[in-house]
Amino acid sequence: MQLSSEAKKELFTKFGNSPANTGSAEAQIAMFTERINSLTEHLKTQKKDFSTQRALIRLVGKRRSLLDFLMHTDITRYRKIIGDLNIRK
Repeated sequence: MQLSSEAKKELFTKFGNSPANTGSAEAQIAMFTERINSLTEHLKTQKKDFSTQRALIRLVGKRRSLLDFLMHTDITRYRKIIGDLNIRK
């Protein structure tokens, strides 16, 4: 379920504009989205895995707070990341 280092570098390059820029809001949101998608697929087959379900809910909350931060600081970056990752709002 963990992302490989190559996948993380690709995400950080695409959304953070460099592999070393791991702290930008867009890069963090992209990483959380990939993990959320992975956990969602896992929970489709393992319906009684409640610890993973709890972790998924926490990740969605973290992503939501980062998206709220981005929306209040720079609305154009917020709209771009929502469109790129196909996150519904």
